[in-house]
Amino acid sequence: MIAEETITKNETAIRALVDKLVNGLRAKDIESVVSVYADDLVAFDIVPPMQYVGAESYRKRWTEVFESFETIHYEVRDLVITASDNTAFSHSLNRLNGTMKNGRTTNVWVRWTACYRKVNGQWLIAHLQASVPVDFESGKAVMDLEP
Repeated sequence: MIAEETITKNETAIRALVDKLVNGLRAKDIESVVSVYADDLVAFDIVPPMQYVGAESYRKRWTEVFESFETIHYEVRDLVITASDNTAFSHSLNRLNGTMKNGRTTNVWVRWTACYRKVNGQWLIAHLQASVPVDFESGKAVMDLEP
């Protein structure tokens, strides 16, 4: 059994990691964003392709996002973390909204799950999945739901 103080310490460290990610996204700071990912990250995002393998692959995606947005606001709601000594997972509802350089505004909530691994004493995101519900009758993603 893991001591309660270890769980609290690990959960606190992971919350700080998620905060670093959120702050990096809001600032469009690619180095800060990529620093939270393990080198061998596997990410299943709401945009193609089916998967991103490696932090550098995901860096390219976030760089494209930053280049297309004037402003980005990112929010994490209802973050729940389960952590042991060296591995952890979390789930939350996350919102990305902002104004794109073409003037269009975006406001989308996603369901977000992340798996963490402690590497050389530092927590990193090793896997993540973002998803939106699908309307099976229309075959389209439902992008306008809110928690």
